[in-house]
Amino acid sequence: MKKWFFSLLVIILAAGMAACGNKEEASKGSSGSKDGSEEIKIGSIIDASGSAAPLGKPEEETMKMIIDEVNEQGGVDGKKIKLISIDSKSDQNEAVLGMKKLIEQEKVTAIIGGTISGNSLAMIPLAEKAQVPYISLASSKQVNKPDDNSPREWTFKTAQGDDVVIPKLLEYLEGNKLNKVAWLSVANSYGTSGHEEFEKLKGEYNVETVIEEEFEATVNDAKSMLTRVKKAAPQAIIVWGTAQESAVVTKNIREIGLDVPIIESHGIATKEFIELAGDAANGVIFPAGKLLVVDDLEDSDPQKEVLNHYKESYEGKFDKAASTFGGHVYDAVHMLTKALEEAGTDKKKLRDALEKTEGFAGTSGVFNMSADDHNGLKSDSLAMIEIKDGEWTKVE
Repeated sequence: MKKWFFSLLVIILAAGMAACGNKEEASKGSSGSKDGSEEIKIGSIIDASGSAAPLGKPEEETMKMIIDEVNEQGGVDGKKIKLISIDSKSDQNEAVLGMKKLIEQEKVTAIIGGTISGNSLAMIPLAEKAQVPYISLASSKQVNKPDDNSPREWTFKTAQGDDVVIPKLLEYLEGNKLNKVAWLSVANSYGTSGHEEFEKLKGEYNVETVIEEEFEATVNDAKSMLTRVKKAAPQAIIVWGTAQESAVVTKNIREIGLDVPIIESHGIATKEFIELAGDAANGVIFPAGKLLVVDDLEDSDPQKEVLNHYKESYEGKFDKAASTFGGHVYDAVHMLTKALEEAGTDKKKLRDALEKTEGFAGTSGVFNMSADDHNGLKSDSLAMIEIKDGEWTKVE
């Protein structure tokens, strides 16, 4: 009897160990790559549809293109990157839900995304609380430097911020003696942040506003607002918004016969703006990353090789013009993979490696991050650009 019981016990234990082994192998298979190596989960939350799609679609396309390139080249230290991509549909609630899913369910190592400032700002508290490295693609200074001017610990940014763009715009106004201007901005976080920076700095450049107005991101006719602007007789009009809404305002400016220079934000740096605004886009001047005018750059420019590589890769794959917004993703993915190579997947070490990014030549500029600056760009990362005959030209 004892011998029979002992034999039965051995069989039960052996079966249990085999089951555990099978579960372990299944677990490896579900989270590992095809060759059995561990994968690195990276999340993205991008406005691939909705009103911000002119910005988000090239971001989504670039994200998948670069991740594929990295994986084809062997991944990061032999580990393939598994991209979990969420379309936030230009909706803040969708962005927040996406961030929760990536952190709580998918347990990603890092997150890239936030096409527009409002979405990014809504997502940040979740990333900070969970202590997950987050690289935003949005512009607002508030993304990486809140009101108390202290950097967020886990949030980084590849787009040039208002504190980088506004000085470039003001330099242009001062240099061209456009001292009395109208300020028109979209009524959201992007517009508010740009306006705050403009108000803070304009006095240093002898610029004053003769009228200030806001327009909705869903605007389809701004003529009544622009009639008030016309009466104020500005020397120039600043339109601070992104492609879709700014195109409407720009067309309306021309339609009511306001014949003054139009200076816009880097939020229009996409061919969709030209398509939407039509002939009214001609003559518009704005600061933006150098990708749009890469052919006009000196060969000695540290960004030129990177810009050409991204431009040729993107246009060859998608048969359409490369976008500065897609470029923000290009920078984020390459910056992240570099940090992963240095620090591995430990989130704290990865965060520290991102913060030590130095001399990194990307499409948006040469990044030099620090504990006090999680953007790491200066105004020399920008060029002043004019739209002529539907094409980008560098303002000399």
